[in-house]
Amino acid sequence: MSSSPHYIKAGPVARRFNDLVGRLARHGISLLGSAELSVRGRKSGRMQRIPVNPHGHGGKRYLVSARGHSQWVRNMRVAGGGELRVGRKIRTFSATEVVDDAEKLPILRAYLKRWGWEVNQYFQGVTAQSSDEEILAAALDHPVFLITENT
Repeated sequence: MSSSPHYIKAGPVARRFNDLVGRLARHGISLLGSAELSVRGRKSGRMQRIPVNPHGHGGKRYLVSARGHSQWVRNMRVAGGGELRVGRKIRTFSATEVVDDAEKLPILRAYLKRWGWEVNQYFQGVTAQSSDEEILAAALDHPVFLITENT
């Protein structure tokens, strides 16, 4: 069993697709609600950009890392917030990681229901129809952040 956190690195095709979705978001075109996330790098201090699917649930907004403990997740833990951009509209936000897996359960189920067509491959067989126990088992591998827009 590996001691390193779960992370599925993007391959060349996924990187090209992410680059395209990010460019579209920067130019004001959101694909099904996607946005470009900018978060300050924990080591470099430079803003790092990646396309994300902000997820609404229960009147709140979340960022879910389908691929696991990615670089943006590690940066977000240090930075505590970032920016979401679609075109000229930039929303700064604070982020709080949801650490209670029981609290993550309904968020992840709703996320899989909405985005499963795109992200099921990263959840290793867990889908929106999976049991609570199966989703809870996967929760540790998929960080969730509550995002609150700064006003």
